[in-house]
Amino acid sequence: MSKQKKNKFFEMKASTDGKSADVFIYGEITKYAWEEYGEVSSITFKNELDSLGNDVEVINLYINSPGGSVFEAMAIIAMLQRHPARIISHVDGVAASCASVIPMISKKVIMPANALMMIHHAMTGAWGNATQLRKAADDVERISQSMCQYYLDKAGDKLDSETLNEMLKEDTWLTAEQALEIGLCDEIVTANNAVAFAFDEKFAQQYKNVPQQLLEPQQKAPEMSAEEKELREKILTDSKANLTYLNTIL
Repeated sequence: MSKQKKNKFFEMKASTDGKSADVFIYGEITKYAWEEYGEVSSITFKNELDSLGNDVEVINLYINSPGGSVFEAMAIIAMLQRHPARIISHVDGVAASCASVIPMISKKVIMPANALMMIHHAMTGAWGNATQLRKAADDVERISQSMCQYYLDKAGDKLDSETLNEMLKEDTWLTAEQALEIGLCDEIVTANNAVAFAFDEKFAQQYKNVPQQLLEPQQKAPEMSAEEKELREKILTDSKANLTYLNTIL
């Protein structure tokens, strides 16, 4: 029976001049590759990141993810930290669980007004004897401590460890404004209704206090800005004028 590989949760593309690159982390962060065949998704991520080249000065990181494998997320963070480029993160829809940690290494985190971030302590599932279970608990506790430090480093003096630990005890959902207030976001931009929230029934059942907008996402066409309306009207006016001129000379 042939193996069927899962979809990648990331895509990368460099600009034509090679000075900037876009990295999209959309959907669940998983070990999509088949490790029994020698394939590891974090290695694939590294290879694609390396292939962008050393001339990349800015990486625009776009995130719309409900989370997933905390181990994969931490590997991604380490790779991005080693890259010399300046990283700017955009939370396009939702950055939940381990996906909320990834943008913390960025120089700037940008969130649309309707985007969401969810933070909590790391979680894992384990099976085995008492020694193996204790090791699993120790491992996830160490990862939680690392996650805490990423949040605190990003927040600076806007968030203390005691307050953060209280927030991490539960699934704490933050609006863009709340994330900005505690230092986990640097800039809020216009609501982006064109982007679907990366959420499904699995995470709706797994997480607590899930906001209604994730359970019943509203897919609306983005409203046209005044500048865009003015530009379109000008194009229409110019087109009519050109047509009138052509009619007079033909």
